Amino acid sequence: MTNRLRSEIEKEERELEEAKLKERKAKVKKEPMNNAFTDFFKGAVSKEAATEALPFVLFLSFLGMIYIGNRHSAEDNIRKIEGLKKEVKELSWDFKTLKADLMFKSRQTQVIKEVDSLLGLKVSVEPPIKLKAN
Repeated sequence: MTNRLRSEIEKEERELEEAKLKERKAKVKKEPMNNAFTDFFKGAVSKEAATEALPFVLFLSFLGMIYIGNRHSAEDNIRKIEGLKKEVKELSWDFKTLKADLMFKSRQTQVIKEVDSLLGLKVSVEPPIKLKAN
């Protein structure tokens, strides 16, 4: 054994490991998987087992319906929020427009024009007279 080369020893070790790996794979492939899903699809589930699992299946379907309903209501709320955001923007623009219009109409020159055209009143050019009481 001392006369062999190191590469030959390493090669033998690799071959031994590969053989062990093949054996493990063969064992894994030979063992059939026995679980509820494979039994169900093979038709090996008995009627008793199916009736025992029925409450759990109904519970899961109920949870699924609640989940779907919750998702729909959340999307509906999001749509409402977006609509309200648009409405707030439009009302904000209307407010700013009306505010600017009111500021324009409340200027002294605009008030004078409105009063002159509607009521026929004119701005006095003479200063006011101070009355004295005896």
